[in-house]
Amino acid sequence: MKYCQGPLCHTYDTKDRKRGPKGNKVNQTRRRSSFYYLQGNACSMQCQDDWFKQFGERALDYFGRITQPKKMEEHNSWRKTYRWGYGDNEDRHIIYNMCTGEERIITEQQFNDNNYTLNT
Repeated sequence: MKYCQGPLCHTYDTKDRKRGPKGNKVNQTRRRSSFYYLQGNACSMQCQDDWFKQFGERALDYFGRITQPKKMEEHNSWRKTYRWGYGDNEDRHIIYNMCTGEERIITEQQFNDNNYTLNT
């Protein structure tokens, strides 16, 4: 079980946040086995937004801000994709260059490998 990381989670008045004996109830941060927001760390979009408002600037400063625009060029525009509707004997996994339109056939293992890079 883990707690919602929203810094204001305990301030939202909902039935599932109420804890304590009758007559002395207080709101507590939600506790669950899994969450859907903030990559599994916040219980709602509201808590996710609260977290980003409080810690977003510090996170960007810590992990690094973009100071120059990123550009898509031939060498960095390769994307893995899958061809639908081809015969059973055809290779369906391809790597496609978004700039040049070039396609190259790759194996299913290469397609599933997140560390695979195209040797150009």
